[in-house]
Amino acid sequence: MTPITLEQLLDSPGKEVGVSPWRVVSQTMIDQFADATDDHQFIHCDPERAARETPFGGTIAHGFLLLSLLSAMTFETLPPLENGKMGVNQGFDQIRFLAPVKTGSRIRARFVLADVKARPSGWVQVTHDVTVEIEGARKPALTARWLTLTFVEPQRQPA
Repeated sequence: MTPITLEQLLDSPGKEVGVSPWRVVSQTMIDQFADATDDHQFIHCDPERAARETPFGGTIAHGFLLLSLLSAMTFETLPPLENGKMGVNQGFDQIRFLAPVKTGSRIRARFVLADVKARPSGWVQVTHDVTVEIEGARKPALTARWLTLTFVEPQRQPA
């Protein structure tokens, strides 16, 4: 993927800047997330009980699993910042879980660039409005305003 320049980025707020490929949310993925977070609630990990006792007809993904998949969806969708040396997650201003994601569903993320702030220190703060869509569903799984920081190596002027 071709890197984007800071000038291009600064010129893009308000624009949709990427849509990730679809990805399947499998029971294996959900179970591994449950193991990593120690959240084994039956609505995520017990397909038979979830089918009997919930309105979902089976298991659903953890909301935090969906949120954590944003990192992978970002790397496969958005171009890196030219001369960026490292990026860090700064957090979220807002997260809303709007619809459950049933096991076996396909999801993807839409990224709209909301804001860019280039700091004199070399850090560039980027804010994206993200929507995680569920294939065939009317409502998205989640919406979020996500802040990240990228350190851009200062360019040396020739002597």
